[in-house]
Formats: sequence, structure tokens, C-alpha cells
Amino acid sequence: MRRKTPTREMGGSPVPGGGRGSYRHPMIEVRELSKRYGATIAVDRLSFDARPGAVTGFLGPNGAGKSTTMRMLLGLDEPDSGQALIGGRRYRELPWPLREVGALLEARAFHPGRSARDHLAALAAANGIPRPRVEEVLGLVGLEAVAGRRAGTLSLGMGQRLGIAAALLGDPGVLLLDEPVNGLDPEGIRWMRTLLRSLAAEGRVVLVSSHLIGEMALTAERLVVVARGRLLAQTSVVELSARSASLEEAFLELTADAVEFRAR
Repeated sequence: MRRKTPTREMGGSPVPGGGRGSYRHPMIEVRELSKRYGATIAVDRLSFDARPGAVTGFLGPNGAGKSTTMRMLLGLDEPDSGQALIGGRRYRELPWPLREVGALLEARAFHPGRSARDHLAALAAANGIPRPRVEEVLGLVGLEAVAGRRAGTLSLGMGQRLGIAAALLGDPGVLLLDEPVNGLDPEGIRWMRTLLRSLAAEGRVVLVSSHLIGEMALTAERLVVVARGRLLAQTSVVELSARSASLEEAFLELTADAVEFRAR
């Protein structure tokens, strides 16, 4: 099904000339961001950008601070210091957040008793999004056949697709996705890879956190590598891969001192 082209009301700013990639979207800016939970420093003076037009992989070992950073970008956690900005504003300052930022942090963040269609319809109604958009995103993620089923009965992979549908509902210019391929089968992973790259090609900001190095090698163009809450590298996939025999080897060398648990 053909995606609805962004409009002024749905998050895009037209660029003269029109056509594919002709919408100017805000960038993500993280500046000296820090967050502590008790004695644990989750994010430590972290700074990076994610710009329109490319998939940016947010890469790091488990516990590197990726999810905490995304939560601060979405206003779910308050930073101890620093800034997490989208288009120069904090998330809470956005007038219609779902139309400007789509997010997937937890795949099954829906009422299990509601149907997939009703879940999306409720989000659309609360955010001033036209109801036909619900059917569009159901088609986009391949859930038309199960749209009437209770969300709680969906498989892990279908639940992940529903989460992606919710993130895309407002046709946002910025996407924040935390481990989006979790629960997907090989066909679903390939579909996700193609979807993310096509969304970035339209001029959107796509920030994808993952610890799956091989998948990031196939999906992302830019990389932000973190460990223990600190920035290790902000570079391209090509540049980081050139440091060693493969992207995986380069990543492991870069994060070698930050892995807390390692088998002998």
C-alpha cells in the first residue's frame, strides 16, 4: 500500500522542488547528557547527532546506556545534566509529539484486550490523526489480516510490527527504535531493514539502537558507538569497518575495555 506523503499537518516542512526526500526534518541533538541511578552512571556526558537522510545505528554492548538515552530523548526520564533535543526542542515542548516523533521502546506497549486496529485508532484520535491513516499503517506493516484480533494474542513478531505501526502512525520526521528486529523471523528482519532505509531515504531521521552488529552493517549508514554511557565513536559504517577485518571485529576492539562479563 502506498504511504501517505507527509504534509505540513503531519510533520514535514516542504522544500522547493518537491519529490522524494523533499521534506526537511529536524535532527536529534544530544549534548553532554548524563543520568545516574543511585551509584550507577547510566549515561556519562554523552554527545552526538543523528541527522536526516540516513539510518543511524546506536550501537553498544548491553548496559551501554542506549535505552536510557532514548528514554531521555522522549521525556520519559529526566537527565541529571545536559540536553536531549529534537529539532532544537525537548520532547515535552513539541505541540503534536506523535506527528513529529515515532518511537518503539517496548514492542508490547498496548492493551492486550484491544484489537490491533482499535489500539491504533485510539492513538490516532488522541493525536488528531485522520482515521484512514490507521488502515494505511496496518497495510504498511503487513497486519491487515489480523487487525481485528486482540493485541494480546499476537505473536512476538506481530507485536513488534504493531509497535512499528504505532511509531509510523503520525507520519513523523523522526523515528527512535530500540531493538526493532527483536522477535522477527528472517523475512521480517529483511522487511524491517528495507523499511528503515526507505524511510531515511525520504529525508527522515532514523535512530536505531541495537547490539546486533551484523544487522547494523546491513541497515545503518552512520554509527554512534557507546559503552558504559560514554561515546566511543561517531562515524560511518564504512569508516569503522575499515579499521579491522570486519565491522564486528572493529566494534569488539573498540568496546574491549567496556565489556563487564567475558568468558575465558
